[in-house]
Amino acid sequence: MPAGTPAGLTVTTPAAVPAAVPADRAGHGAFELPRLTAMLRHALPRFVEGVIAPVAVFYAAFALLGLNGALVAAVAWVYGGIAWRWLRGHGVSAMLLLAGLGVTARAGLAAFTHSAVLYFLQPTLGTLMVAVSFLASVPLGRPLAQKVATDMVPMPEAFLRHARVRRFFRRISLLWALVFFVNATVSLWMLFHQSIGVYLWVRTGLVAALGAAAVAVSVWGFRRCLHQVNAVTA
Repeated sequence: MPAGTPAGLTVTTPAAVPAAVPADRAGHGAFELPRLTAMLRHALPRFVEGVIAPVAVFYAAFALLGLNGALVAAVAWVYGGIAWRWLRGHGVSAMLLLAGLGVTARAGLAAFTHSAVLYFLQPTLGTLMVAVSFLASVPLGRPLAQKVATDMVPMPEAFLRHARVRRFFRRISLLWALVFFVNATVSLWMLFHQSIGVYLWVRTGLVAALGAAAVAVSVWGFRRCLHQVNAVTA
């Protein structure tokens, strides 16, 4: 989650990073982030599983078996992940099942039209819509970055009403809107002007670089915001 990482002080998953220290236990008026190394250990396996591995599977199958083989491999990867979670007793959410059905429909349409562009077009347009949502949330006074963060970790209303905190979430929402706009724009251009191989690897590298930079800025900004809020409270 874009804004959830910097502001997400705990993650409710089996491999969650250490929880933040609440105000009444820390002796401060806000939160304390877990160590960056713990956050990276939590995020890196999921990044490899969700971003790098699907691209590698699709490209390998595309090079060896052609478009239809790559589409079958992509669908198999998604349902294999669902089966793996179910066998390990982690449960399968309705959203994950819907995602699997969405990939199946996209793959079927791409196979029917013999066009890989249609397979990648839908998620790219989805990225554009996410960018619009982040941008529109700022003038509405309900920054989406704050919504994502508080959905993951409930935060005290007094903390969220602090002027510095509100300003931080507005700025981070604008930052992630820009990141997603750049992502979608470059992806659309490459999708229609470059080969599938170039699209897969260059776009993946670009997404990883942009995401890493935005996360770094978000974490740095949130730590700075916490320091300022804690100093005022103390």
